[in-house]
Amino acid sequence: MPKIIVSDTSCLIILTKIRELDLLRQLYKTVTITQDILLEYGEHLPDWIEVQQAKDHYRQQLLEMQIDKGEASAIALALETSENIIILDDWKARRLAERLGLSVTGTLGVIIRAKNNGITPSIKPFLDKIRETNFRISEELEQIALKEANEK
Repeated sequence: MPKIIVSDTSCLIILTKIRELDLLRQLYKTVTITQDILLEYGEHLPDWIEVQQAKDHYRQQLLEMQIDKGEASAIALALETSENIIILDDWKARRLAERLGLSVTGTLGVIIRAKNNGITPSIKPFLDKIRETNFRISEELEQIALKEANEK
């Protein structure tokens, strides 16, 4: 199990919209976000979500030249910790984090992991709920997710 799970805002928003934010706690026990992500999220968070800042503000500023502030703060924080997973949904931010050597997953990856760890019996109800939000998943990505979760 990784020492720290760093989440960007989109995962928190999506899971909140589908009323499944607690899935993160069930899967990881504790999730870490930055102050920038807390401000973007804009709602009260449960106490199992910790707020921590990256120490290297210059690194974050450099990252902000390529991606948004929340994503940059999450990547900057993840780069300062070892044995972590960062949850990012934005394609550009994911590619940047991977190039920097971080272990990356997204909201769908979290849902698949929950299914594969026996926390939920199926990802299909989650996909159905997500379709009802403004978060878009391509048909191709949905099929990949179903395959990774051993569902049809």
